[in-house]
Amino acid sequence: SSSASSFASRNYKFNVFSSFHGPDVRKTLLSHMREQFKRSGITMFNDQEIVRSQEIAPSLTNGIRESRISIVILSKKYASSSWCLDELMEILKCKETMGQIVMTIFYGVEPSDVRFQTGDFGIAFNETCADKPDEERQKWSKALKDVGNIAGEDFQKWFVFN
Repeated sequence: SSSASSFASRNYKFNVFSSFHGPDVRKTLLSHMREQFKRSGITMFNDQEIVRSQEIAPSLTNGIRESRISIVILSKKYASSSWCLDELMEILKCKETMGQIVMTIFYGVEPSDVRFQTGDFGIAFNETCADKPDEERQKWSKALKDVGNIAGEDFQKWFVFN
């Protein structure tokens, strides 16, 4: 029962899956989000126990597929991880095929830098793609353009400094 119609009415294991580059946000934004979600009774997939490897782990793929919402936290180094980019492709596939809600947070990056892989974000992306086949680079680039086009929150605009 993996059709889109049965997915829409199914029970999810998690409310939220978050896609992020750990060193950029794990101890800052993400830890606060986890705490707030926990207090609010919102279940969030936790990646802490997953062994990192070259390929996206089945437990991670399942975490994405079993979540109602994916939140993609786009930071300067997000594209420095092929792991993050593969995760993003799975998230966008779930959005397309199963109607998963995808939200974005631009954490220290401009949406246009994500869409067009420019600035520090683009530098990280180019380094990741340096030894990859062109086909993989194009798939990732399209995924970044697609996610960059999703209206999201600009973390820098959350704070007003007087």
